[in-house]
Amino acid sequence: MSEDTVTERPPEPDWPTMTSEELLVYREAENRFRASGAARAFLGDPDPGATIEWQEVALPGRRLPVRVYRPAADSARGPDLPLVLHVHGGGFVGTAVQCDWPNSHVAAQLPAVVVSVEHRLLAPGTPLSAAVDDGWDALEHVVRHAAQWGVDPARTAVFGESCGALISALAAIRAREAGLRLTAQVLVNPAVDVSATMFDYASIAEYGYSPTRAEPQLRFFHQLAVPPGTDGRALSPLYADHLSGLAPALVVVPTEDAVADHGRSYAERLRTAGTPVRLTEYPGSRHAFLTLPGVDPQAGAARTEIVEFLRTALAI
Repeated sequence: MSEDTVTERPPEPDWPTMTSEELLVYREAENRFRASGAARAFLGDPDPGATIEWQEVALPGRRLPVRVYRPAADSARGPDLPLVLHVHGGGFVGTAVQCDWPNSHVAAQLPAVVVSVEHRLLAPGTPLSAAVDDGWDALEHVVRHAAQWGVDPARTAVFGESCGALISALAAIRAREAGLRLTAQVLVNPAVDVSATMFDYASIAEYGYSPTRAEPQLRFFHQLAVPPGTDGRALSPLYADHLSGLAPALVVVPTEDAVADHGRSYAERLRTAGTPVRLTEYPGSRHAFLTLPGVDPQAGAARTEIVEFLRTALAI
């Protein structure tokens, strides 16, 4: 993806009437903006202490782009840094580039190798299950080839925001089932219920149309994520059969967010199952605040909390 220096952001579409063709046009324009220099005013500048490059992961039947962040200082590189597998949010629109600010700081400050998955985006014919597979397959691939990536497979965490947090949570569950030991999971403004109950939360009622028009966008997301005939519970970490034996979790919830109660409910389920969990709420912050340091001053505090949580969990 090219990272233009200047571009205009497209206007927000009319979600209920958007066609497949309009989605693709909007996605291309929106992602071009998010990868542009103009967006840095909102998304923040990368940490100069990290290097950033695109690579590809060869998976069965496909090649998956990943954006890789490493500490720039030779003294911090080492042959076996911790691995943080990151999944960006957005669902049907989004790019790993939009997360350069938090990911580069995590890489430089831990230090660690952060691999951010450019997962398949939702569209007609490409449901959420495709992105879920991308997250898990990328994690498994990097851990299996740890020596090539210069990471320590015994110190591995997953990290995601919004839909990316859902994918990360499902990856943590699949890791337990596959015998792949994770050290930590960080779930920021997680949307962890894409079942028929996705909209049955007080936070949806309170923040579905203020401060932003979140609910129409979430309904469009749900329409793409869970095609008719799909059991949404199979893609919803909140409805996993059991949540014991998972990696310790940090759940970060901005309070003025339509899916705030998703995160609160998931943290409670983890706690009830005996999985160590810390729930931190950021009063007054909105969805995706972590990736908007130019808009929300609490993004810095959340990023610091995430770095410290990972540093402790990964024993750095």
